[in-house]
Amino acid sequence: MFDASKCDKCGDCFVRCQYVDYSLEKAIKEITALMEGKDAEILTSCITCMACNEYCQKGANPYDLILRLQEEKGIVWVPESTIKVFDMGAAIPNEVSEGDPDKPVLSLCAMGYYYPPGIIESQMFNGLTLVKGGDYYSRIGYLHLAMESVVRQNAQKFVDNLARLGKNEIVLVHDDCYTMLAKKAQEYGIKVPFKPVHIVEYMLNYLKDHRSSIIKLNKRIAYQRPCISRYTPGKEPMLDEFFELVGVQRVARRYDREDALCCGAVLSDVDRERGRRIRDMNLTDAKAHGAEAMVFLCPFCYQSLSRPCQERGLASIFITDLCRMALGEVPFSSRPWLKPEEG
Repeated sequence: MFDASKCDKCGDCFVRCQYVDYSLEKAIKEITALMEGKDAEILTSCITCMACNEYCQKGANPYDLILRLQEEKGIVWVPESTIKVFDMGAAIPNEVSEGDPDKPVLSLCAMGYYYPPGIIESQMFNGLTLVKGGDYYSRIGYLHLAMESVVRQNAQKFVDNLARLGKNEIVLVHDDCYTMLAKKAQEYGIKVPFKPVHIVEYMLNYLKDHRSSIIKLNKRIAYQRPCISRYTPGKEPMLDEFFELVGVQRVARRYDREDALCCGAVLSDVDRERGRRIRDMNLTDAKAHGAEAMVFLCPFCYQSLSRPCQERGLASIFITDLCRMALGEVPFSSRPWLKPEEG
């Protein structure tokens, strides 16, 4: 949530924004207008990448202020068709596949369609209870739609549905779900009665326990950082350790870490050409720095960029598949689920 007591109106949040070209003077005027509840250009120029929250060194969370004012002022920047896509998640039928009662739950939320096939067909997930469907859909993606109230209204129900599974730990494949439990629930005053475990944390711990099974991949990769990771940037060292263990080098490129670019999926529904330009900047940067593949954590990012990656000679790999490759379960490939003769 936005904390006005931490904002000194320095303007850095909008000066650093990669999608508007604001001078320091303009940026200060914009944040001042927002804090006074006035109309501001950024309310209609924002592409909802959430980066300004991370850019703010004081922890004021300016993006949360943008969200609140967009909703209060009725600024709906995406078409109704985009909202309907997000709404569909709540209607996905629930599935619970019971596993070992002493092992955690693995949640795929409602993103089944957006994941590549077979991403959890691995020895590291043996015995875990698998859940997916509308009851396990955090709806935090609505932070891209100027509809924060939907996230807030659903938060308690989301936590309760997971808590009813009766597990001490729940492993979240979707970064959105982890952010809801590790960050947003606390902001909303909701107690989470179990430990949310990020998928990267789970894989990292598994690899540490099975070091003898690791086959170093010896590849150079670019990482597509999800926008929602702006709320939990503390997991970056964990990601780096994971990449080191599987034997890939995360290339040091311009558009990574705090300077990561949005995949442009939602933006493309509004301005296809602008979304294409951002995508091309991102992939050109990855290739220019010697990446052989782009690794994804967000299923929407994967769906948006997988084909463009392959068109540029970059393998597109979901992060759990990268781990499966290092365990020798599947080959290093954009489509590890295909048999060799089908590739």
